[in-house]
Amino acid sequence: MAIPRKMNLGNDLVFSAGAFVVGAVEQVQDWEAAPLPDGTRPQKIDKETGLPTWTVPVLDADPEAGKNDKTVNVKILAKHQPVPPANDTGLPFVPVVFTNLVGVPWIDDSGNRPKLMWSLTATGMEAPGARKPAAGTTSKAAA
Repeated sequence: MAIPRKMNLGNDLVFSAGAFVVGAVEQVQDWEAAPLPDGTRPQKIDKETGLPTWTVPVLDADPEAGKNDKTVNVKILAKHQPVPPANDTGLPFVPVVFTNLVGVPWIDDSGNRPKLMWSLTATGMEAPGARKPAAGTTSKAAA
């Protein structure tokens, strides 16, 4: 069976009711690397792209999401620390759309009953509606 390990899921599939940044973007520590002289861990570098790995906590706005599935961490592969979009909504959380969102399934067997989980990785984040139509296309609003 030739099912890919990484699946292009897209933001609309994963966060169909919307997503909100609820914390700071931070470096992912590389626990496989030796500690630095000051005792901290170096930042994890993605093996495929060579880019530093960042993480951001995200609230899934899906009203049917279980209490343990409401907040997830999305990893972002980027040369520089990603910055969440400006929040001009008046809400305490920042609405966000992730670009090139990919999922890798894994089994969480830490509890009494193993369950399927997803590790989510993106290449960036932007404000909802920030995408511009490709050249030569028209948006529904313009039509």
